[in-house]
Amino acid sequence: MPPSPHIAVDNLVKTYRVAERAPGLWGAVRGLVHRRHRTVAALSGVSFALQRGELLGFVGPNGAGKSTTIKVLSGILRPDGGTVRVDGRDPFADRERHVAGIGVVFGQRSQLWWDLPVEEGFALLRDIYRVDPVRFRATRDELVALLRLDGVLAQPVRQLSLGQRMRAEIAAALLHEPATLFLDEPTIGLDAPSKLAVRDFVLRANRERGTTVLLTTHDMHDIEALASRVIVIGHGRVLADAPVDALRAQVLAERRLVVDFAGPAPADIALPGVAVRAREERRLVLGFDPAAVPAPALIAQVAAAHAVEDIRIEMLPIEEVITRFYALHDAGE
Repeated sequence: MPPSPHIAVDNLVKTYRVAERAPGLWGAVRGLVHRRHRTVAALSGVSFALQRGELLGFVGPNGAGKSTTIKVLSGILRPDGGTVRVDGRDPFADRERHVAGIGVVFGQRSQLWWDLPVEEGFALLRDIYRVDPVRFRATRDELVALLRLDGVLAQPVRQLSLGQRMRAEIAAALLHEPATLFLDEPTIGLDAPSKLAVRDFVLRANRERGTTVLLTTHDMHDIEALASRVIVIGHGRVLADAPVDALRAQVLAERRLVVDFAGPAPADIALPGVAVRAREERRLVLGFDPAAVPAPALIAQVAAAHAVEDIRIEMLPIEEVITRFYALHDAGE
């Protein structure tokens, strides 16, 4: 018998009532007397499940329902329909017990106190979560070392750079050692070193601590670096739920052959089933379907006809996969 899911979401529905008015001054005056509203469906029957220790990428365009799903799973919002269970708990009905078992990081929100030094914010969170002092010190010291926060502990949060603050936020979310971690755009606006530090830590928490992670992001490099499984959401509905490689195959079987030539790249390569996807002075990126054009045969043909310095096969970039997936789905509606 398979184990019960750590997170189970079944037919989740959430709507918002939004006020509307006609444009201009007259529209504003009329709106004071006759208020008009429309109902927006943020989530329309979303269902999925995560096993304990799984790391799931949750992707979609703005307004797709990603953050709403995180807020429902966190117990911030009450759903209008469907059921949600996180480690057997109803997040909204059992909020006090629920928050003790989860960590949440919103990329544009802070759970640390703006004017307090980071270490004092950590101490307040220890009191809020009633963490044993000895265990807290051990966990705090480990998180500070892994996220390289030792130099900022005495600084007020408002004086931190964005990268430093996000690392501190992730540490704050894990001080009480939650079994579940919800990350909503944790790398938004970060520079490359900070992104790498956050990704490395999230991966380590998942693999070494067994933390179940649900990650929403617009950065497809986060997905490739962290998640083996991806849910694509759009218009409040799940459009796909598959491993990254399976999603690639579902959208397009194409592979890329990157060829660096010893001299200028040839003006044209006339090979059946092969298309030039990008061109630089001494490089061509060729697209091909390995089912129709075997990779070894293509490499042999190119190497036999041209002086080649380097040649390699690459998968289709995940951002292109997602873009094509949306285009195919919108065309089918």
